[in-house]
Amino acid sequence: MRSFFKIFFASLLALIIFTLLVFFFLVAIVGGLTSKEAPKVGERSVLVLDLGQHYAEQVKENPLGIFSDEQTDVPGLYDVIRLLQKAKADRNISGIYIVANTNPNGFAASDEIRNALLDFKKSGKFVLAHGDMITQKAYGIANAADKVYVSPQGYLEWFGYSVDYAFLKGALEKLEIEPQIFYAGKFKSATEPFRTDKMTPENQLQTSVWLNDLYSDLLMTTAEARKMDTGTLRLLANEGVIKNAKNAFDHKLVDGLKYDDEIKDEIKSKLKIDKYEKINFVTINTYFAASTLEKLTGEKIALIYAEGDIIDGKSGQGSIGSETYRNLIRKARLDRSVKAIVLRVNSGGGSSMASENIWRELELAKKEKPVVVSFGDVAASGGYYIACAADSIFALPTTITGSIGVFGIIPNMQAFFKNKLGVTFDGVKTGPYADAMATTRPMNENERKMIQAEIEMIYTQFKQRVADGRKIDTAYVDSIAQGRVWTGTRAKGIGLIDRFGGIDEAVKCAARMAKLTNYRVNEYPKPQNIFDQVLGRKDPAIYTNKIKEEMGAENYRLYLELKRVKEMTNSVQARLPFQFFIH
Repeated sequence: MRSFFKIFFASLLALIIFTLLVFFFLVAIVGGLTSKEAPKVGERSVLVLDLGQHYAEQVKENPLGIFSDEQTDVPGLYDVIRLLQKAKADRNISGIYIVANTNPNGFAASDEIRNALLDFKKSGKFVLAHGDMITQKAYGIANAADKVYVSPQGYLEWFGYSVDYAFLKGALEKLEIEPQIFYAGKFKSATEPFRTDKMTPENQLQTSVWLNDLYSDLLMTTAEARKMDTGTLRLLANEGVIKNAKNAFDHKLVDGLKYDDEIKDEIKSKLKIDKYEKINFVTINTYFAASTLEKLTGEKIALIYAEGDIIDGKSGQGSIGSETYRNLIRKARLDRSVKAIVLRVNSGGGSSMASENIWRELELAKKEKPVVVSFGDVAASGGYYIACAADSIFALPTTITGSIGVFGIIPNMQAFFKNKLGVTFDGVKTGPYADAMATTRPMNENERKMIQAEIEMIYTQFKQRVADGRKIDTAYVDSIAQGRVWTGTRAKGIGLIDRFGGIDEAVKCAARMAKLTNYRVNEYPKPQNIFDQVLGRKDPAIYTNKIKEEMGAENYRLYLELKRVKEMTNSVQARLPFQFFIH
């Protein structure tokens, strides 16, 4: 027996030592890889901005990029804006080449990028754009260039905007699932896909207004860039005139029809280099890796990114957890070295309770230091709820906001279980409401009244939060609420936002309010470290892309809608009233 324990403990000790050696070896390897020298930007470089790349609010780090010479980290939107500002004054950057085919970024994000390009042009450096098949959203940014080119056999999309909604009422009827629905606000159409098979008149009205606002923005910016009038541009779309690249050139939407090699020759001419010399192209990702954007001196401004659905508890991937963000804001509030807070909101809302908890912390923070909010593509419903206490709110004209309303869904799945699965339920309870909100039976009239009363109470509270934060009368709030969605253009006119501007303008405003001349921006939440990304969790982007690939785009859209049913049930929601798909 003594011999057994001697061998056992010796083996255990060897295993512990081996594990520690492997751990420190991995740390050393990773440390060596991550400390590799940053790329350098040579003279007469051309910055490449590929509009087909999506720029989220925060940097998307690729942990496997350390094993390759390619820099694969994707900068966040604010990083892109600052990189374009840096390039404006960078002597090594001679100009910008825009690859303009597709554009997966939202309308407001696209506006921020476009505005940064217009600012870059003030340097006198060239900006050229080229695409083979240019979509309207890509063109909305590309038309800020000095010259826009399309391939001779390519195409420029110019038809106007359309929007599609998916309605699930028929599918739920086939499954014998009854969506018991409660809502406050006549425009609160988040429940519409579950209770009707087409748009209600109210939703048609609000959708027509905001969609035409987005389209008018495209027409106006294009008219200014191309020295045309909006009436002509609208006519070209309405009559389907632009059928090919030549039509686009004939009607002055582009400056020429050129192949890729011809674009490269033009760039070489601008750089004054021999046609046999190689152009030093630097992608925005590589420029990000080569640049130091983080300032290490000056007073602190806390920039907190809130992107995704608002949920109770801790944040997950792409979500705004009330516990996580309450702690982030509280930490910034109690940190005396933080002189101002900027909250960047890109959210269609979610849990009303989570929204209230985040609102509360911002309300407390405003009493200690300046609080400025910057709206991204969407800041609606719960996304507006958490922001309304701010000292100042910035948005772009194309931001989707408002949607001040509340709803809840409690599905009755009794028939589904019984008729489709052959499952029935029975039980005992200590009181008439002990099993309230159960999904295995229909609700009675008293239960419906209780839920509707709760919805109305939360809606009243939501309107009061807006009235207090915006310093306006509750009756007026009710007139612009009702769950109605507004663009930033109209939101400014009705008092839901204060100023037009992107995240950079919001940060500068916070600095002015805090009377700071020398400041640095600390960004939160911090990105996951390499061990969390490589060893800790699955990459949801890879998982999502795989599902989409297998199901196809149209079926994937329906899958997302069905998934929303589950997410929205059995809790009161302050959420954007639809999932829309703009073409």
